[in-house]
Amino acid sequence: MKICIDCDDAAVNLKRVLFDYLKEKGVDITDLDYSASKENSLYPEIGYNLAKQIQLGNFDRGISICGTGLGMAMIANKVEGVFAGTCHDVFSAERLRKSNDAQIITMGERVIGPELAKKIIDAWLGSEFDGGGSTPKVAQMRDLEKESFHPKNQ
Repeated sequence: MKICIDCDDAAVNLKRVLFDYLKEKGVDITDLDYSASKENSLYPEIGYNLAKQIQLGNFDRGISICGTGLGMAMIANKVEGVFAGTCHDVFSAERLRKSNDAQIITMGERVIGPELAKKIIDAWLGSEFDGGGSTPKVAQMRDLEKESFHPKNQ
């Protein structure tokens, strides 16, 4: 599994902690470090860039971090085919994968500490889509997404 990670200026410390933690565990992780290539970059373009990498198939999953995680989730969900959600607890992280098949998890450095973040990431990376009763719900989300991105009456 190939993972990418990135953050805005409000989450540099948490990104570093998670990157190092996952690298030490042997996870194939890449720091996109979008801000290094574009001065004064803001979270929308950073989160969008990460989501595009997922959409293009360059990575299987992504970790996107800002102050709260909320803005990163909002922008990632603007990229067709990409599902993202903000998680600040282990149960939600598991459900993000098992029930919703999301490829991107977002977090907020101003909301959680590094040790909890590690547990959340472990839970998310250790979970896979269960299917079952969630299959028709995820399929319906994908159908509604197509309708939103490609309206029939235009």
